[in-house]
Amino acid sequence: MSTASPSTPGTATSDPAAAPATSAPATSAPAASRRATSGTAAPEASAPGRRRIGRRLVQLYSGLALYGASSALLVGAGLGLEPWNVLHQGLAEMTGLSIGVVLIIVGAAVLLLWIPLRQRPGLGTVSNVFVIGLAMDGTLALLPDARSLAVRVPLLLAGIVLNGAATGLYIAARFGPGPRDGLMTGLHRRTGKSIRLIRTAVEVAVVVTGFLLGGTIGVGTVLYAVSIGPLAQAFLRVFAVPSAPSGSTVVAGATPGQAILRS
Repeated sequence: MSTASPSTPGTATSDPAAAPATSAPATSAPAASRRATSGTAAPEASAPGRRRIGRRLVQLYSGLALYGASSALLVGAGLGLEPWNVLHQGLAEMTGLSIGVVLIIVGAAVLLLWIPLRQRPGLGTVSNVFVIGLAMDGTLALLPDARSLAVRVPLLLAGIVLNGAATGLYIAARFGPGPRDGLMTGLHRRTGKSIRLIRTAVEVAVVVTGFLLGGTIGVGTVLYAVSIGPLAQAFLRVFAVPSAPSGSTVVAGATPGQAILRS
């Protein structure tokens, strides 16, 4: 991070009356200014940037882990999954793999589709592929079977709210969109169609395919669809990271949903 030069002129030059006639030419102000800005000034100035990027990293990985845990709660409730996890669950039923492993494989495959769309992944994009799947499988391994509605309904509601909070956390960190979100924005740019239309078409296709493969659709799917947008928007405001000063490269300059790590 660059440090501004001192604004007071002449502070680095010596008194001409005190200098002998044969002395070397006085040091130029720019050179002295460069010396004045070296030393401890740069580390002190970069400390807020380090704290900011530290907070963003915590938000990113906390959000991704909580997203995986919230998805596991929805699986445990058995009342309907979010669209992509309907597909993941169906593929897991078909292949015998865990739903978390399928999520990782599908995420990696979707990320490959970014290449012809000329999308640029960020740290959050790559982390999204692995962390959510691992957290999902880990939570499912600890989650007891829920048989009664008295347990399943609270699991469903907790999963949806936690998913909204997790979405706000990792998107507000601004380390790049997830593979599936980036696919939709890339298709939007290449086709000129609205994101709403593309998202609807992709998620309907995903849900139908997942359902045909054995994924769970239910009241939870509908409740998730109508509530996740407002929840994520509310939590984005809660977890928003203050922007870096103008000219800093610590914080990506894109919008939260499309930010790419540039530092």
